[in-house]
Amino acid sequence: MTPAEVGAAAQLACLLEVSAPKPGNVSPGRHFHDTRYEDFLVSAVAIGPAMAAAGETPLGGAVRAAVAATHRLTPRNTNLGIMLLLGPLCRAARRDDEGPLRDRVRRVLAETTVADAAAVYEAIRLAAPSGLGAARAQDVAASPTVTLREAMALAADRDSVAREYVTDFAITFELGAPALRAALADGLAWTDAVVEAYLGILAAVPDSHVARKLGLPAAEVISGRAGEVGALGGVRTGPGRAALAAFDAELRDERNTRNPGTSADLTAAAICVVILEDGWHPSGEHARAE
Repeated sequence: MTPAEVGAAAQLACLLEVSAPKPGNVSPGRHFHDTRYEDFLVSAVAIGPAMAAAGETPLGGAVRAAVAATHRLTPRNTNLGIMLLLGPLCRAARRDDEGPLRDRVRRVLAETTVADAAAVYEAIRLAAPSGLGAARAQDVAASPTVTLREAMALAADRDSVAREYVTDFAITFELGAPALRAALADGLAWTDAVVEAYLGILAAVPDSHVARKLGLPAAEVISGRAGEVGALGGVRTGPGRAALAAFDAELRDERNTRNPGTSADLTAAAICVVILEDGWHPSGEHARAE
C-alpha cells in the first residue's frame, strides 16, 4: 500500500470509531466533561502524516509523532492507545514482504528496539493518560533498557493494549476484525457494525481502562452487561437498542470513571485491519464486495 493509503486508513479508522455511539464513550452529541467529539475529529486528522510515514519511520518514532501532532491540536489524551495499536498495523501494511497482514505485524513486533520503547515512553508522558500509576520495572517515568515489545510484556497482565504486543494482536485479529466483518457482511451500516464489534470485544475482554480506575471486578461486571446487551440483539433488535441506551446511561458519570476506553481503542484497531485488508466499502456494499 502507498503511504497515502495507509495514512487514510488510519484516519478513517479513528473517524469511524468515534462516530459510532458506543456505550460509555464519546460520540456525536455525547461528550465527556473535559473532552468533546470534535477533539477526536481533529485528532484523527492529526495522525495521518505520522501513520503514512510509519513504513519509513521507526515504530516508536511514528507513535510519538502521532501523539505529538495530536497534542498540538488538543491537550486531551484522545488517542494514545489507538496509536499504540495503529502504529504497528500501519508499519506492517507498508512492508514489502509477502504474507497476510498479521504475519507482517508479527515481524514488526519482533523487530522492536530499545529506541522504540524510549520514543513510546515519551509519547506516553506527553499524552499523560489518567490512572496510569507506577510500575515496578521499566516505568515510563524513566528511560527503558528493554525493547518496546519486552516493555509491553511487563504490562500485559494489566493492560489489553500492551497484551496485543505479546500476542501478535490476538484481540484485534481474532475477535474484533472478524466481528466487524461479519456485521458488515450481514448488511449492517458501518456505525452499527462498529458498535456490534465493540460490544463483542467488551463482553469477551474486561476493559483494562476501567480496571485501572475501579478494579477488575468492576470491569468484569461491565463486560457481563455488554454480553447481556448482545444477547438481546444489540443494534439488530428493538429490545437490543433499548438495552444499549440503558447500558450507555449506566456507564456515564461526571468523571467518566466507567468509560471502557481500551475496548474503544481495540475497536479502532479492528476497523483499521478491515480497511487495510479489505479496502473501504461504503455502508451496504461490503457484502457485495466480498
